[in-house]
Amino acid sequence: MIGRKILFLLVTAIAAALFLAVSNQEQSNQNNQAQNSQAQTSQAAPAPRQVTFNRDVAPILYKNCVVCHRPNNIAPMSLMTYKEARVWAMAIREAVVERKMPPWHADPKVGEFLNDPRLSDADIATIDAWSRTGAREGDPKDLPASPVFGEGWHIQPDQIFTIPEFTVSGGEMDDYEYIYVPTNFTEDKWVQAAEVLPGDRRVVHHATVSVIAADKVAGKEKENSKADAGVDKYHYRTGKVLHLRADAPVVDDGCSYPTGGGVPGESSGYLNIVPGIYLPGHLAETRPAGYALRMPAGSYLQFQIHYSNHTSDDVKDRTSIGLVFAKEPVKHEIAQYEIWNNLFLIPANDDNHKVTSCYTLPKDVIALAYTGHMHFRGKSMMTEAIYPDGRHEIILNVPHYDFRWQETYFLRHQFVMPKGTRLVTTAYFDNSANNALNPDPSKAIRWGEPSDEEMMGFWLQFADPKDVSEKSAVASK
Repeated sequence: MIGRKILFLLVTAIAAALFLAVSNQEQSNQNNQAQNSQAQTSQAAPAPRQVTFNRDVAPILYKNCVVCHRPNNIAPMSLMTYKEARVWAMAIREAVVERKMPPWHADPKVGEFLNDPRLSDADIATIDAWSRTGAREGDPKDLPASPVFGEGWHIQPDQIFTIPEFTVSGGEMDDYEYIYVPTNFTEDKWVQAAEVLPGDRRVVHHATVSVIAADKVAGKEKENSKADAGVDKYHYRTGKVLHLRADAPVVDDGCSYPTGGGVPGESSGYLNIVPGIYLPGHLAETRPAGYALRMPAGSYLQFQIHYSNHTSDDVKDRTSIGLVFAKEPVKHEIAQYEIWNNLFLIPANDDNHKVTSCYTLPKDVIALAYTGHMHFRGKSMMTEAIYPDGRHEIILNVPHYDFRWQETYFLRHQFVMPKGTRLVTTAYFDNSANNALNPDPSKAIRWGEPSDEEMMGFWLQFADPKDVSEKSAVASK
């Protein structure tokens, strides 16, 4: 009995040994086959090309980023050279992979825009690979020529107009100035692109440049010089800024109010001729070929500049506007409807307060561009067009508004909005402590020119459908 058990164990051990040997041999054969296969593959397909700054990354930055990321411009660092970009490689990767850069706040599912700077998936993959594989410089021969910019400008102006030197007193937090500069044009000029360049970004909060007829300037200068300029039944003034009176009607839903959101007796929307504006993050405005803004002979430029000097020193400013004149025949003249709700009240600590405005177009227009404007508590904004035939269309959606970077969105495909189209803008405000930009969540907020109060505006840049040869100037209507 014991002999049989010993024999059984001996046979089992031998079988196990044989099985193990065969298995090891099979595994060895498989490994050899795999190595041979890998060797063949390696010989058949070369290693992936190494991503370098000079050949792969610089063209992306030059096309999409250095318009801001260059010396002495609005971005915090320059990315013009490998040395400058290399130290930021990981930060660049994170910003583009998360689509924080280049900045763009419009919903990509609503509308197509000419000035959309968002990177393609391929560009993002290139920057991602460059950063993760050592951020190498590459062959200097692969580096393309650097783009050339005028000093401070994002366009190449044909003509520049600059205000006389203005001194902003130290600690002057809110100062609205209206400064008039003659064009001295002896004939009408057509402006296709324009950019407002602050003389000193430390003190220029924003600036709007409008076209004013020469015979209107003296009256405007006289009115603006008054200590109570702009003061009326609904507005009061402190220093050089206006505020809405506490006893003014409260209208959060402008669409339910006869004026659409304007103060009693005034429409929510009005016409303005604006070649250019400066807002935080706002770049040059370039209109499509065939569309331009008319500047009549002898007209003036009104610079409305909001100064805010956080330093204790007096600062001198000479803000400018650069104009690019149309080089091709102009078919359609540009103007702008500025539409507001000026009667809202945002309660203290409200993190999602809704405000609407409404405006009905008085004539047919060609839609060119949209701008949404709020202050620090602005959270989101959406504008819907309700057409005379009953159709509804969302034309702009900014789901995450950022006061620090305010774009004008130029349509890739212009289209006609017929007379009677109703523009309904819905904005939400965050007046809670959860809003890191909120100056004071404990205060109820109304309309006001200072940044620590609020605004709610939608601006439609449009063109007249009629050919300029067949009609009088938009500005004269």
